[in-house]
Amino acid sequence: MTSVEEKIKYYRENLELFDDDMDKYKYLLDQAKNAKPFPEEFRQDSFKVDGCQAQVWLVPYMKENKLCFHSDSDAFISKGMVTILSEIYGDREPVEIANSNFDLLSTLKLDILLTPGRRNGVYSMLMKIKDYGKVYTQPK
Repeated sequence: MTSVEEKIKYYRENLELFDDDMDKYKYLLDQAKNAKPFPEEFRQDSFKVDGCQAQVWLVPYMKENKLCFHSDSDAFISKGMVTILSEIYGDREPVEIANSNFDLLSTLKLDILLTPGRRNGVYSMLMKIKDYGKVYTQPK
């Protein structure tokens, strides 16, 4: 399985292929367009990520003892970001997600690309992912 670090490196290398910020935006939009379909029954307030300008849904589920995510947004940039984050942090043991160093994401340099409001939204998405990791790490 690919580590969090390797997945971040993969996205960083893809983004570094583009010199122009508009091309990086297009890459984020492409991630949104290629996202897995979102099950409509999860489009509920309880799965919304607070702190995002757009509506963002992040739904945890367990598959073979790994924490995975369904994700969606009503804005393409946010959908691209939550798709990337779900890809990086999904399909992992909850304890790995709970203990992840989210500072590694700064190597993607998306803060340069995103408005302050969107950066806050990405931070909120990360905190929600980490919270889900902690919840699913708790003994039942």
